[in-house]
Amino acid sequence: MDPVNLVDLDFMDARARLLDVASFLDRVERADQMDDYRVQALISAVSHLQQSGPDRAEAILLSLSDPSTEPIPAAHTKGAAGAFES
Repeated sequence: MDPVNLVDLDFMDARARLLDVASFLDRVERADQMDDYRVQALISAVSHLQQSGPDRAEAILLSLSDPSTEPIPAAHTKGAAGAFES
């Protein structure tokens, strides 16, 4: 069995997703909404892409996640925000 060329298989999908993130940030900047904590968390998370090693996805997920270990008495919203507001 020949090894699968992951670049051939997934490059175009990864390229499209990266362009989606860049387009989103362009729109947010034009709307003067860069100070939103979710946008700032996304920008910070993107920095993990430049690191080497096998744990980029884990580092990004952890950078967007709530680091607290104690439960809160009640949720402040009805849904997930996708990033932790410190």
